[in-house]
Amino acid sequence: MNSVIKKAICMSLTAALSMGCMSSALAQETKIGFVSTERIFREAAPSKAATAKLELEFSKREKELQEAAARLKATAERLDKEAPVLSDSDRNKRQRELAEMDKDFQRKQREFREDLNQRRNEELAVVLERANKVIKQIAEAEKYDIIFQEAVYASPRIDITEKVIKALNK
Repeated sequence: MNSVIKKAICMSLTAALSMGCMSSALAQETKIGFVSTERIFREAAPSKAATAKLELEFSKREKELQEAAARLKATAERLDKEAPVLSDSDRNKRQRELAEMDKDFQRKQREFREDLNQRRNEELAVVLERANKVIKQIAEAEKYDIIFQEAVYASPRIDITEKVIKALNK
């Protein structure tokens, strides 16, 4: 019985070593790369240009919202200050007006955020499409088997983000 167990253990070890050698050989033949999409969105010239374009496009509305917020705050402070000397009907009327102003401000602020997010997503989609084309060109030129854009961890050895950013910046 001992010789049967020894033989089985020996066969298992041989199989495990063979598989380890095969997977090691396969890993050496496979060329893997990684690209940080977040870094591309943060550092690449097309991303920076898209951000500047959005800031220019939305700056007027943002300023209007800031002014509306300031008016709303001033109106609320004025009402708080004058409330003790106002008649009940005047106080109620001004409170309704303030509530309407606040409701209108909240609506405009929500619309602004929605519009900004939609435009940002559109602009980033264009950048991502360009980046994907560059990544594909690099992969084909340098014979990569696979390039990941999302990973929990990637070794700096396989990170080609800098190459992609340089190509996008041209």
